[in-house]
Amino acid sequence: MVHQNYNELALTPLVKILGKNPNEFQRKDLMKVIEEHNIKQINLHYIGFDGKLKELKVPVNSYKYAELILAQGERIDGSSIFKGIIDPSNSDLYIVPIYKTAFISPFEENTLGIICRFVDKEGKPAMCSPYNILVEAHKKLEANTNLKLNVLGELEFYIIYDHKDHLFRGIPQRGYHQSSPFVKSRQMLNEMMDIISTITASVKYAHSEVGYIDSLKSTDTEISGKRCEQYEIEFLPRPIEDMANYIPLAKWVIRNVAYRWGCTATFTPKLEEGMAGNGLHFHMELVDGKKNIMTNSDGNLSTQAKKLIGGLLKHAQSMTAFGNSVSSAYLRLVAHQEAPTTVCWSEQNRAALIRIPLGWNMHEDLAKLVNPYQKDSYEAEIGSRQTVELRSPDGSAHVHLLLAAIVCAAIDGLTDENSLAFAEKLHFPKGSNKKPGDYDSLPTSCYESAEALNNERYLYEKDGLFSKEIINHVIKKLQAEEDNDINNRFSHLTADKRLQATREIMHKDLHKH
Repeated sequence: MVHQNYNELALTPLVKILGKNPNEFQRKDLMKVIEEHNIKQINLHYIGFDGKLKELKVPVNSYKYAELILAQGERIDGSSIFKGIIDPSNSDLYIVPIYKTAFISPFEENTLGIICRFVDKEGKPAMCSPYNILVEAHKKLEANTNLKLNVLGELEFYIIYDHKDHLFRGIPQRGYHQSSPFVKSRQMLNEMMDIISTITASVKYAHSEVGYIDSLKSTDTEISGKRCEQYEIEFLPRPIEDMANYIPLAKWVIRNVAYRWGCTATFTPKLEEGMAGNGLHFHMELVDGKKNIMTNSDGNLSTQAKKLIGGLLKHAQSMTAFGNSVSSAYLRLVAHQEAPTTVCWSEQNRAALIRIPLGWNMHEDLAKLVNPYQKDSYEAEIGSRQTVELRSPDGSAHVHLLLAAIVCAAIDGLTDENSLAFAEKLHFPKGSNKKPGDYDSLPTSCYESAEALNNERYLYEKDGLFSKEIINHVIKKLQAEEDNDINNRFSHLTADKRLQATREIMHKDLHKH
C-alpha cells in the first residue's frame, strides 16, 4: 500500500469547506467562507519585530468591504512595529493578507484569522520585515542551488500553575514523556495541540519534557511558589516560510489556552539552575522538488547534507544573535543539560550543536516486525525522512530572522567548495577521542554573540537581504543586555546571592518573545 504525500492536502476546517489545498486559496474562496459561515470579523495578523503575533480587527460591515480588505489589506504605523529600524516620518506600511494562511479563529466566534505580509508604499515587499527577508533568502537559495529547505520546529515551554495537592508529584529532570497522574496539565496540552493542529495541519506530536520544578523560587509574583511542568509541541517538516509563521502562531495559541485555564506559559530560555531550559530546535531537510535528498541510496548522509552542515557550523556563532537573544539564553547553553556548547556535529548525540537524529532510511515498515499477522507492505512516497537538527536556538529566538540566517548559512555551505572538508573536520563520531576543547565554543553571552554577528555581518547583508539597520538593531539589543562581565560581577557574591542574581536574569524575560 502506497501512502500519499502528507503535504498534499492539509485537513484544516477551511480545506474541508473549500476542498482544495491552502496554496490554491483565492479571494473568492475566502469570500465564500465569509458569506456561507456567518463571518462577522476578520483578524489581520502579522509578526512584529518582537516575534509576537499582532492583530488588527476588521468588522465585516458588508461583503463589499470584506472583499476590499482581502484585496488591498490595511495601513499600519510601521514605526511602532519596527521601532529603531525605519524612519518615523515615513513609516506607513500596508499589511496584505496571505490567503493560504487563513483560519477559523479558535478564540472568537464568527471570526476569520489570516496572516499578512508587509508591503511598502511602492507596492514592493517591505524589507524591514523579517518575513520578507526570509522569503527573499529562500528564493536566493533556490536560485543558487535548485534546492529548497523544509524545516520543522521543536517548541518547548513551561506551564506554570498554582498547585493545591501533593499527590503523584513529578521528579526533577525526569519528566520526559511522562503521563498522568505524574503530570497535571495533560488536558491543557491536548487543547493546545488540537488548536495548533486544526490551524496548521502540521503538528507531529506533543509530550511532556524533561523539566519539572515543584515550587519555583522567584521575586516575580506571577510565578513565585508555583509548579512548573515542561512540554514540547513538535511540527512536521514544512516549507521554511510556513514554519516561520507556525512558531509564533503556536506561541499565541499556547499563551491563550494557558490564560483561559488560569495559568502562565513561558518560552523563556531558563527558569532555574540545574533544570532543563526551553529550547527551540530546528530540523532541516533539503528537498529537490518534493524529494528529500539528505541521504544516499545506502542510507548515509549525502554530500549536500554534509555541505549544509558545514555551512551551519561555519556560521553557528553569529546565528546565536538571532537564536539566543537574551542573557538567560547563555545560562541554558551549559554542559550536562542536553544543550550544546561547542561547534561540532554528531550522530544522535544531544550535546552536539548539530545532531543527526535516527531516521527511517532503510526501514519503511517496521510494524511488520512486531505485528506478525500484518501482510500488506507499507511503501512511503515521501522517501527519506532524514533531517539535521540545530540545537542551539531557544525560546528567545526571533524565528523569521533566525531561519533567514540559517538559509544564508545553507547557501554558503552548499556553494563553498571547502564546506565538505570543513564539516568532516568538525565531526564528533561515537567513540571519538576528541574532547569539547578540541572545537570552537559557542558564545557565552549576548555581548560575545553581538561581536560574532558584527564580524560576519557581510554574510547577512550580502545582496541586500538584511539591511544594515536591522543588523545594527540586533547588535544594539544584544549589547543592551550588558552581560559581558557577568561572571566577574557574580564572582564575589555568596552562593545564595549569586543564585538570586541569576534568577533575576532568568525571570526578567518571561513573556518577551
